[in-house]
Amino acid sequence: MEYDYVIVGAGSAGCVLAGRLSADPGVSVALVEAGGRDDRLEIRMPLGFAKLFKTPYDWDYTTAKQSEMAGRELYWPRGRVIGGSSSLNAQMWVRGCALDYDQWKIPGWTYEDVLPYFRRAERRVGSNHGDVYGSSGPLYISELRSPNVTTAAFLKACEELGLERLDELNGPSNEGYSPTPVTQDRGRRWSAADAYLRPAMKRPNLTVITEAPVDRILIEDGRAVGIEHSGGAQIRARREVILSAGAVGSPHLLMRSGVGAGDELREAGVPVVRDLPEVGKNLQDHLSTGAFVACTRPVTLTRAESPVNLLRYLVFRSGMLTSNVGEAVAFIRTTPEEPAPDIELVFAPVPFKDHGLTPPTGHGMTVGVVLLQPESRGRIGLNGRDVVIDPAYLSAGVDVQRLTAGLKTAKQVFATSAMKPYAGGPMPPYTMPESDEEIAQWIRDRGETLYHPVGTCRMGVDEASVVDPSLRVRGVAGLRVADVSIMPTLNRGHTHAPAVMIGEKAADLIAEG
Repeated sequence: MEYDYVIVGAGSAGCVLAGRLSADPGVSVALVEAGGRDDRLEIRMPLGFAKLFKTPYDWDYTTAKQSEMAGRELYWPRGRVIGGSSSLNAQMWVRGCALDYDQWKIPGWTYEDVLPYFRRAERRVGSNHGDVYGSSGPLYISELRSPNVTTAAFLKACEELGLERLDELNGPSNEGYSPTPVTQDRGRRWSAADAYLRPAMKRPNLTVITEAPVDRILIEDGRAVGIEHSGGAQIRARREVILSAGAVGSPHLLMRSGVGAGDELREAGVPVVRDLPEVGKNLQDHLSTGAFVACTRPVTLTRAESPVNLLRYLVFRSGMLTSNVGEAVAFIRTTPEEPAPDIELVFAPVPFKDHGLTPPTGHGMTVGVVLLQPESRGRIGLNGRDVVIDPAYLSAGVDVQRLTAGLKTAKQVFATSAMKPYAGGPMPPYTMPESDEEIAQWIRDRGETLYHPVGTCRMGVDEASVVDPSLRVRGVAGLRVADVSIMPTLNRGHTHAPAVMIGEKAADLIAEG
């Protein structure tokens, strides 16, 4: 089989590329996905996402032991399904702030450069939000349909703490608090597959191949000419191969294909095609901790899956099952010296523990604390041909300090008069640690990923970077990477939005040749 473009990975960026590139009837496009169809009710139902973890819809990764996290191996869910992680995530559409993109200092990728691509993707529905959002894009952005009563109390608590209420979270600055904008359409998840891929699948020039894990990129005479997937089947590319397999999958596939640090490839038994030392390096992720308290009233999401709530969702697409869990957020600076927010507070009207894999034993609430700009850097590596994920959490001591300050603010939220009607005592396993040392230990013992790895195929203008500003892999013709792995640093937000933006911009770069 031969096509003009072969895209690896039907996640957020891959769906965008498949939709945009196939809009030209003069080219043929193949989209190759390791997982299967996105046909589970739990994908459509916003609150159901945790039930997809550790299933065939999930890559179900585990990190290497983290020396600064009590020696733990942490669970990393990633979408292995049409729509990728946009079919498993909490649907939060949070671009970040202007500084996130300006700090990259890469021509063509400043905030003003990328803003039109965010807007091209967006279709803001509901309240009037001025000119912040796009109004005619394929990706629906809406307010939560049935927010919890305790979420309103959290927003009042933020006001009580002197934070700024944001009329819109996705402006140039996100410092302040707001209900969470979500990728939903009338109470139903609206993934990148819903927005971009499904409308395009009727086109004769687009072929979607599922259940086809890619083994390697075919590189001949320094040029990518296709891919080889399960069973040794080959798909050839006349123009380009585009990797959109994410911050784990894209560098892993490059290394399996002989593109990476030469000494590491040889040690793993992989023949070196292109010595590119930074492949897999620069791994960053949003590390999260949290405070859990009991709720003194039976109003939280703990019993959201009752037959009455399920019927309400199926008939009216309303009620608790439309919740994305993270119903409201606040972005704060822990010191005045920070140039922009360094901590995000995420409010969940449920005790969201162990990625939602442990059912709550009673009514409770969570204020998650997210480190937005980690200074720790990890890597994606090889063990033979298997992937090694080592985020090196908390290897930079300042990361612990910022998370400690953030957790203190989370405790203050629950101590406000606004939360008084709902907030009870600490809910196990949370013990409400007091001293900095106790809080730091809690973070090390219980911290988890917020599912936002980036940076492992770093974009730059320097020769050491993995891809150039046009997303071409240095030293390998006909090969690009277009996903969050190209981000030099994390955004102070969530990564679904920049993934879609990168897909939109990549489509233009590819069309330019």
